[in-house]
Amino acid sequence: MNVQSSNPMHATKAAIMAECEFIEAFIIDVNGVPRGKWLQPDKAKALLGTGIAMPRSAFLLDIWGRDIVEGGIAYDTGDPDGLCVAVPHSITRMGWAKGNAAQALLTMREADGSIFYLDPRGVLARVLDRYTAAGLTPALGVELEFYLVDPGHTGAQPIAPRGADESGWKGWQIDAVGLGEINDYEPILLEMMATARQQEITLETLVSESGPGQFEVTLKYSTDAMRVADSATLFKRTIKQVARKHGLTATFMAKPYGQWAGSGMHVHMSLLDKLGKNIFVGDATRASDLLYNALGGIIQAMPDTMLTLAPHANSYRRFAPGVHAPTFGDWGHDNRMAAVRVIIADPPASRIEHRVAGADCNPYLAFASLLGTALDGIEAKTDPGPETFGSIRSPHAPRLPIAWSGAVDHFADSKHIAGIFGADFQKYFTACKRQEISEFRRRISDVEIDAYLKNA
Repeated sequence: MNVQSSNPMHATKAAIMAECEFIEAFIIDVNGVPRGKWLQPDKAKALLGTGIAMPRSAFLLDIWGRDIVEGGIAYDTGDPDGLCVAVPHSITRMGWAKGNAAQALLTMREADGSIFYLDPRGVLARVLDRYTAAGLTPALGVELEFYLVDPGHTGAQPIAPRGADESGWKGWQIDAVGLGEINDYEPILLEMMATARQQEITLETLVSESGPGQFEVTLKYSTDAMRVADSATLFKRTIKQVARKHGLTATFMAKPYGQWAGSGMHVHMSLLDKLGKNIFVGDATRASDLLYNALGGIIQAMPDTMLTLAPHANSYRRFAPGVHAPTFGDWGHDNRMAAVRVIIADPPASRIEHRVAGADCNPYLAFASLLGTALDGIEAKTDPGPETFGSIRSPHAPRLPIAWSGAVDHFADSKHIAGIFGADFQKYFTACKRQEISEFRRRISDVEIDAYLKNA
């Protein structure tokens, strides 16, 4: 893949890297974690050309950054390198860094130009290729929640909001949709917005949420689904770096506090035909049949896709009856209690809102699940079944696996998953998650010691 000197974007991005003190180049692994290295500016040409070498196994590490032993690709193959090239739009100055530094999101290419099968961008790219072949373009928007926490808190809680005291009141107040919480964190949030703009990440809204120090941002609706996934991923990195600069930690952990709201990632989706028309449009009372077919595919496969929406042990602490993180694969018109909300109040903007994913998910994999199962449903003309009204759930809604090991088993055995992600990705991601489960089973929590040491 050679640099095209006539490409204005490449020339601009090459100049940014050539003028910086160092380049922070990174891939995104299967868990959504950036993995990479610092490079000298003279690597700019390679990043936009033939690429730089990275271990292929860097994409398949567990959440602690360890190689996967059973069924992994490091030990079985000798851990060969692959060539990674920069995603041009990601090359920007790192506004939070000291000095003049640039970043570059990388993607690994095979010899034939295709994306490496374990690269999460490649998983999504293959799903988007199916849409192109069908003459359709997905449009996506994202609502993403996170907490700002004080990692240096010394009280009974290992983490706490900034300024929290031991009374459990000061610093723990909830100011949902209030401006006071935003004003209290103003320097961090303003810098977050500025550094996002530098990366052409459009944050349409910012709001305080239902937990102390919790916020939600909305990423602009776009017909470039890959760019939306890039933006969500780069935004996570941005707010983490900005918060660190201010002595705090930004966490997308699904449930950092047991007593407060979890953090989710809601995805809005519509589909456009070759003329740019939203194929989900019906009337004020019902969307088009194609929306319900897409919905049927999403609902039918939701238990199998759960691992991509809730990939970690902590992810499953969000899911409980009576909260906004559903335990069944159901749907309803303008119903926020359902797993999938159908929005038709403004018919030209008819869309699906998928409400299951946690903020801790890998956006590329979550989008691939949503889009892949939606297209499966359209192609098979799948019926979504009856809808849920309020909290009165449809009797046909599939029960979701809300235990981590169950979600892994569903993912591992699913034909839907093999068709969307490929059998190799399915096998290796399963191995990654089972290694993580084994590690958790070796760790005994303080709650277990307290409950069972003397009394069992």
